[in-house]
Amino acid sequence: MQPLATSVPVAVIGAGAMGSGIAQVAGQAGHQVFLLDQREGAAEAGRQSIANILQRRVDKGKMEQADLDALLDRIKPVNELKELAEAGLVIEAIVEDLDIKRSLLADLEALCDDSTILATNTSSISVTALSAEMQHPERLVGMHFFNPAPLMALVEVIKGLATSDDVAKCVYATAGQWGKKPVTATSTPGFIVNRVARPFYAESLRLLQEQTADSATLDAIVREAGGFRMGPFELTDLIGHDVNYAVTTSVFNSYYQDTRFLPSLVQKELVEAGRLGRKNGQGFYSYTDDSQKPEPATVAAVSSEADTLIVEGNPGPLAPLVTRLSECGLNVIERDGPGRLQFGDAVLALTDGRMATERAAAEACNNLVLVDLAFDYTKASRLAIASAEQASAQAVSDASALLQKAGIAVSHIADRPGLVIMRTVATLANEAADAALHGVATVSDIDLAMKAGLNYPEGPLRWSDSLGFSLVHQVLTHLQQSYGEDRYRPALLLRKNRFAEKGFYS
Repeated sequence: MQPLATSVPVAVIGAGAMGSGIAQVAGQAGHQVFLLDQREGAAEAGRQSIANILQRRVDKGKMEQADLDALLDRIKPVNELKELAEAGLVIEAIVEDLDIKRSLLADLEALCDDSTILATNTSSISVTALSAEMQHPERLVGMHFFNPAPLMALVEVIKGLATSDDVAKCVYATAGQWGKKPVTATSTPGFIVNRVARPFYAESLRLLQEQTADSATLDAIVREAGGFRMGPFELTDLIGHDVNYAVTTSVFNSYYQDTRFLPSLVQKELVEAGRLGRKNGQGFYSYTDDSQKPEPATVAAVSSEADTLIVEGNPGPLAPLVTRLSECGLNVIERDGPGRLQFGDAVLALTDGRMATERAAAEACNNLVLVDLAFDYTKASRLAIASAEQASAQAVSDASALLQKAGIAVSHIADRPGLVIMRTVATLANEAADAALHGVATVSDIDLAMKAGLNYPEGPLRWSDSLGFSLVHQVLTHLQQSYGEDRYRPALLLRKNRFAEKGFYS
């Protein structure tokens, strides 16, 4: 299917930050754009906002003034709906209200040619529900941009129950022509990103509630070990807790209160207290002029008399860490064993979803110290560890000293199942696998959506494969056993892969 020709005008309804951003994207692709907002002067203000932002690029020599002038000439603020009649694609980016959107779509159907594609930028309302009262529901498609639209690469193309395949394919191709990375999804609650991303927030919020570590420490672990652009508490402060909590609650209720999407009492308290994040100066962190962000808890530098690292068996995902440690002048001895490391009094192993205390008892290994997952052990600047209650102080000190030898900051967190990165990645992969099972999107589109829409370091299903076909399933099984909750039940595709001994991409 061919994309819309640039000679076809595009209309955007709603001139807020999102609508103006979409208008900029379409205009930069060469379309004439009609920008409409019911608020008096809002469309003109939206165009001026585009001009102000891009003028700074011109001033820095990153854009030609002639290109900016041409773009602004293509964006035309209009005052009445009837001025959109000649558009070949109309994108609504108005308030998230089902009845208001339905009313607008009815007006557009009466106004526009039958061939005009109608698109909704909704992030939470069913495309199927929006089209239910339309005369021609096949012409409505979701075209979900991410904020800021000019910078974020992802566009979710959402097919409602009645959406024409040709319409969806045309919008997909058009988004690609506009320089975006489109993915196709069915109209289910949260689509791809807002559904699959819930565990990223939920698991850290739960760890905070369980007093595993403070927010600054958990954020640092997620960034410096997990490779994520921002920690969950920084990110929810940026998004706004009212917005993030509302999305979580909407997805939770839409899935008939499935415990996988259970909202956090910690975040509920913030919303009720009016601590919404950056937008009003206080969330998990303070944003006043004189505030200072708290430092993460980091183990002070310690030394160890040990100089030999014993590698027992296949270290699995810890192999790159072993390589990094071996380059620090340690004497490395390899021998058969259960896939763990010994250094001084410490026995180190990658978390498998059990608490260190539970695993130490099961394996008769008192001095057990569990190491969290990292996206790239060769580059991680911080790692989380958790020690068994049975472990000696010397064992914990030796474990910290070993990691510090490689220049790694160590955060010693409370003993909780799955630590931080491992349980986050496992639950993200689990939700992604469930979405794939239910035909929300393909495996590759889910991974692309999470990388392009949220800047994840890797797609959760690809990441799961890199850990081995069974590890994520094992971690989830242990989490489910630890908590006794359906929240951590392994998705059927993960379970199938475990017994088929294959990954999502094999």
